[in-house]
Amino acid sequence: MKAGNALLALHLGALLFGLSGIFGKLANTTPLAVVAGRGLFAVIALALFAQLFRTAQSARPTARQVWQLGFGGLLLGGHWLAFFEAVNVAGVAIATLGFASFPAFTVLLEGLLFRERTRISEFAMVAVVTLGLVLVTPAFDLASQATLGLLWAVLSGLLFALLSLLNRATTREIDPVRAALCQNLVVMTCLLPVAWPTLAELDAWAWGWLALLGVLCTGLAHSLFVASLRVIKARNAAVIFALEPVYGIAFAWWLFSEEPTLRMLLGGALIILAIIGSARLAR
Repeated sequence: MKAGNALLALHLGALLFGLSGIFGKLANTTPLAVVAGRGLFAVIALALFAQLFRTAQSARPTARQVWQLGFGGLLLGGHWLAFFEAVNVAGVAIATLGFASFPAFTVLLEGLLFRERTRISEFAMVAVVTLGLVLVTPAFDLASQATLGLLWAVLSGLLFALLSLLNRATTREIDPVRAALCQNLVVMTCLLPVAWPTLAELDAWAWGWLALLGVLCTGLAHSLFVASLRVIKARNAAVIFALEPVYGIAFAWWLFSEEPTLRMLLGGALIILAIIGSARLAR
């Protein structure tokens, strides 16, 4: 893949990840059913993409890595459940901005778990992201839908950060698409039996949105991300993926009339600028 194509693939991947909340809301069902349906279609898509993007250097996972991938699947399922609960409670915009806190959790947990030195610029990024989250919610009141939704979204970001660090520590020799396939298989296996009564009652439109969520926002987006990282550095990719909340908010505004307040836009801008600034300084 050439550098220009890799850059295009990254932007498309960020757009697709940003559409996750949109497709989940359009499915108009419970977060449990959304996650189970997403896992089902993601497994189908990733099984295909694993064949297209397979590499000869990919090693078979050891028994320990299989257990670690299983735990990663539980973290992935928890991350999705928290995120779509946030969408259900507070809307796509707040859910997307709350989830964007995951780089801050990654910085803090990386220093704690891997005993890596945290730079002043990274602490500054955490502080700016925290300020952005404070601005996103009008007032800290657990009775408020916005506050409750933001807390679910921040939990989603925390679980995703834990998943990212687990993958960093345990799946270096494993093909990333195959690792994602295993983790999505865990999500599907755990949740599909519980969610099937709800899924069985969905109409064709809802199934269509779940299919788009699993195939485009999971299988294709993840595969594009993995393929582009063979050409583009991960820190450069982080700058592009910081645009994910922008895509999510723009589509939510257009489709659901979720017009962001000036305070929310300011908070979102702080979060995105903190991520971009941290990635550039880390070069």
